[in-house]
Amino acid sequence: MIFNRLRPLLAAAAVAACLIAATPARAQQSEDEAARIETLARQGDGSAALGRADSWIAAHPRDARVRFLRGVLLTDQQRIDDAIAAFTELNRDFPELAEPYNNLAVLLASQGRYDEARAALESAIRAAPGYALAWENLGDVYVQLAQRAYGSAARLAPANNAVPPKLRAVRAVSVAGKS
Repeated sequence: MIFNRLRPLLAAAAVAACLIAATPARAQQSEDEAARIETLARQGDGSAALGRADSWIAAHPRDARVRFLRGVLLTDQQRIDDAIAAFTELNRDFPELAEPYNNLAVLLASQGRYDEARAALESAIRAAPGYALAWENLGDVYVQLAQRAYGSAARLAPANNAVPPKLRAVRAVSVAGKS
């Protein structure tokens, strides 16, 4: 199954306007700090980038953009549980933002937590109905849920001849999504 990778650090720039509810000067400070953090990450110094993000967030806890970057950095460092917590907190504090829900869903799905991923993607779509990536990822989650359901049905009722073709079809969709 292909879940589109978490968006690159620069993707946060696309949502910066809605991430920062502050004065223009404060927004510029946040933009500058996010750029410094992104530069450190691109240079391969994820630890320094994360440290800088943590310091900034300690002083500016309502800066959603840097908090989002922090979640991406944690993901890049394979600190998945911490990234899940970061995106969950971001979603709690800024429920109107779709991208953190999407990133949370990708992480949850990677752990096989498809019901939770579905709920996160539905929240992303409520926040931004035109967010195509969230719709695509929701489709991928539904494929996994269908595969799980048909697999259970096949195990529980092996004589049911209607299930195997459905399971094969869902598996074919899953395989097609990986190419």
